[in-house]
Amino acid sequence: MIVSYHELRMIAPRKAREVARKVLTSRGGNVSETARILGISRQTVRRARDGDPDDRSRRPGRSPRRTPKAYEKLIVAEAKRTRFRYRRLAAYLKRKYAIAFSEHTVRAILRRNCVARPKRRTKGGSCRHLYDYEHLRPFSEFQLDTKHLLDQHALPADVYDHMMLRGLPRYEWHMMEVATRSRFTAYSHTLNAAFGLLFVTFVLAWLRAHNVRGRIRIQPDNGAEFASGSKRKLADWNGRLAGLDAFMDPIPPHLQGIVENAHRADDEYFLMVHAERCDHAYAFLNRAQRWQDTWNFYRPNFGIAMTGKTPREKLASYRCLIHEHILLYPVVLLEDLFKATGESGLLHEGRRGGKYVHTTCHRNQMKAR
Repeated sequence: MIVSYHELRMIAPRKAREVARKVLTSRGGNVSETARILGISRQTVRRARDGDPDDRSRRPGRSPRRTPKAYEKLIVAEAKRTRFRYRRLAAYLKRKYAIAFSEHTVRAILRRNCVARPKRRTKGGSCRHLYDYEHLRPFSEFQLDTKHLLDQHALPADVYDHMMLRGLPRYEWHMMEVATRSRFTAYSHTLNAAFGLLFVTFVLAWLRAHNVRGRIRIQPDNGAEFASGSKRKLADWNGRLAGLDAFMDPIPPHLQGIVENAHRADDEYFLMVHAERCDHAYAFLNRAQRWQDTWNFYRPNFGIAMTGKTPREKLASYRCLIHEHILLYPVVLLEDLFKATGESGLLHEGRRGGKYVHTTCHRNQMKAR
């Protein structure tokens, strides 16, 4: 296969000029004959003979409106540290440094400095969304997951040791609403299926009490705390949740990107900063409540279809009959909630009494005797 000068010039400009110089040397320096052999102009031959083998920069000699180099270095450094793209990075720089940059300016600087963010694609190379965000109703789709807080790979050693020493909660139970990215969390010292069902029913009861009327789909992974991948257990759970017009539809963990991104933010902005300031579990719950309120009301989200809005602003944009008070969900310790509601949680299924259910039956029988 014969490659012309112009094709070689598109692939490797330096090699193309070196070829022109070799042909020119073999022809005794005859510019016209070299130009005729290569199919180029004589001016191109002279430029290859007298000029630099590499392409000259097309950047203008003077750019009076160019971003100062100090700011450009700051943008590049923050992009490499946070791994944010241009839209989220522009908002981040404005919040942190009070410096406003256009999204297009940030994008041009990242492109000029070859700062690329690795992207995860499907096996076929496409990027498909798990939800139809254009027609998604608020509080109809949830992702459910648990997080092991004592993670040596995610936390610094001093934070990990403090949480162990003070006996802070070890597990976070997290339901993330897909349409508004609002979060509902609880904590516990142990991990079991009873707490899983208790947490889900408590969140559903909170939603129903705040005028959420549609059918709710909850997508957990197949962990031991969520039916363990057993069809029989899943059917039992869905039977219990049918009274609240909800059902569980497990998905693989690699599809839970929305809730997993929130877990990463928990490590970076909550646990690494506030865990060492908590001496007991209830101080930890107090700070967790403040972190959840900050997330739901003040923290902008740059996920799909969010466009930098906070969950509160996204909920208001739907113009539905759901008040923003729904975002003030109370962060609880599941051990305390279990003692207050009993083993069956909020769905008692007609049972009477129980270990943690208040009853005066035995006392009245003693008085009758």
